[in-house]
Formats: sequence, C-alpha cells, structure tokens
Amino acid sequence: MGQVITQFTMSLDGFIAGPNDEVWPLLNWYMSGDTEFTAATADRAFKVSRASANLLREEWAGIGAIVTGRRDFDVSAAWGGSSPMNVPCFIVTHTPPHEWLKEGSPFTFITDGVARAIALAKEAAGEKHVAVSGRKIVQQCLLAGLVDKIHIDLAPLLLGEGIRLFDNLGSRPISLENTKVVEGTGVAHLRFRIIK
Repeated sequence: MGQVITQFTMSLDGFIAGPNDEVWPLLNWYMSGDTEFTAATADRAFKVSRASANLLREEWAGIGAIVTGRRDFDVSAAWGGSSPMNVPCFIVTHTPPHEWLKEGSPFTFITDGVARAIALAKEAAGEKHVAVSGRKIVQQCLLAGLVDKIHIDLAPLLLGEGIRLFDNLGSRPISLENTKVVEGTGVAHLRFRIIK
C-alpha cells in the first residue's frame, strides 16, 4: 500500500511562500539546471539538474492521489480546471464551491475532515502514494499522525517573512529519520520518514 507524503520547496528560514503567496523566488531551481523535466499537467518543461530530474520523475510517478485544502485550491485558481498530476484530487473544505459540484468534475470536496479525505485518497490511489498539500491540511495531517514522509526541497534562500509550513504543531516533538539527501542545482532535496 502507498504512503502519505508531503513535499514542499522551503527556504532555509522555513518559509514555503512569501507573505502574499509568492513562490517563484523559492522555485528558481526549477529553471536552473540542464535537464528537461515535464510534470504530468505542465504546459512547459522545467530545466533542473539531472539529479533533481531523476528524483522527481521517480517520486512523482508514484503519486496516485492528492489531498489539499480550499485555500490551496483557490490560490491556484483550481489549477486551470485540471487535477494536478492528472490524479484524483480531494479538497478539504467547509464550503464546496458550487461551480465545481458537477458530474465529471476533476475535484472531490470533503467536508468531514482530513482523516476522511486521506482514507478516500488512499482508496483512489491504490498501491500508489497520496500527496498532501496545503499548509493547514499538512499541519492537521501531521497532528493526526496521518503523514508517513516529509519531502523538503531546500532552496538556498532566506525569505525573512512569509508562510511557514511547520507552524501550529503543538509542543509534542515529531521524530524524523533522514532517508535521503540529493544535491541538485540550486536545491538540496531532503527526504524524511516520520517515526511513529
């Protein structure tokens, strides 16, 4: 059975976006290499290092479903109407947007919490992994013990302010095992397993 994974590019001082949701300073590594890499739903190819391309191809091919939150859905403008990575996408929300509640919608809206969303995503993913996105959803999943692995793509950048991924996790430590470090151009890929 697949695992539940979260993956973010993060600045050295812990931010996953600037204060107004800007992410491009963090994602410069997607255009800093010499190897072409195309994501399933991308309309253009990225240029990353060979090491980054090999890692991302392997990891992204293993994703079978996505769980994220309504804010992520809204900020990304519903990814242009297509599920990211062409896999089932479950949006945790209190209020589903009516314009997407139609037959054939690429999104499933879950109003009864992250545990239900993860269970449905695991079922949809089969043997593949579930990717969890959206800062608040990741935090809720971490607190509920639902995440198995954390993938951080560390950008050599200090943002100084912005949106942090690991806020609001309480005072109980979450122990991690470092499972892999891959050096790319303009990024260090850090992979951790959560010790449960």
